[in-house]
Amino acid sequence: MSATIFYHRIDSPIGALLLVSNGTALTGLYMLDHAGGPTPGAEWRADAGAFTTVCAQLAAYFAGELRRFDLPLAPAGTPFQQTVWRALGDIPYGTTLSYGELARRIGQPQASRAVGRANGQNPISIIVPCHRVIGANGTLTGYGGGIARKRWLLEHEGIEVKESPARERTIPLPFEFPETPAAQDGAVASREV
Repeated sequence: MSATIFYHRIDSPIGALLLVSNGTALTGLYMLDHAGGPTPGAEWRADAGAFTTVCAQLAAYFAGELRRFDLPLAPAGTPFQQTVWRALGDIPYGTTLSYGELARRIGQPQASRAVGRANGQNPISIIVPCHRVIGANGTLTGYGGGIARKRWLLEHEGIEVKESPARERTIPLPFEFPETPAAQDGAVASREV
C-alpha cells in the first residue's frame, strides 16, 4: 500500500498554488495553472492542517516580511538535482545568479545546461528559489510558472529586472491576481501588482 500524500490548495498573489507533503516534509509546491505538477491518486488526502507553517511562511514572504524559508523539505530527485536544489537554497533573497555561476558553485563549471534542466525540474518552487537564476546576459529565461511570474517574484524581492527580448514582453499573463482574504482556507493574501 502506498504512503499517504497530503495536499492543500492556497491562493497567492501569483495564482493558485498546490502544496504537497509526505507528512513530515514539504515535497512539492506547484502552480496549478501550469503543467508539470503531480497527478493525484487514491493515496492523496486533503489536509490544510499539515501545512500551517508552510502557509504562514508563504504569507510572510508575499507580505515582504520573510527572506528565507525554514521548513523541512524532501524533494524527490537524482543526486545531481539534489545538489543543484541545495545550491538554489543558498542564493540570498534579492540576488540572482546565472546558470553558469550556479554550475561553478556546485563544482561543475561545464554543467550549466544540466544545472538549467535540474532548475526546471525543481518541485518546490518559490521556497527552493529557482526563480533567482537568470540568463548570463541578465535577462529572464525559462521558469516553470512562466516568465511573468518569475518577473513578479524577482521584482517582489527588489531585483531590477533587465528587459527581456520582445517575445517575452508580449506574452500575456497566464493568471489573475485575485483579492483573497488571508484567513480564508489557508489562503495567502493577494495584493495589486
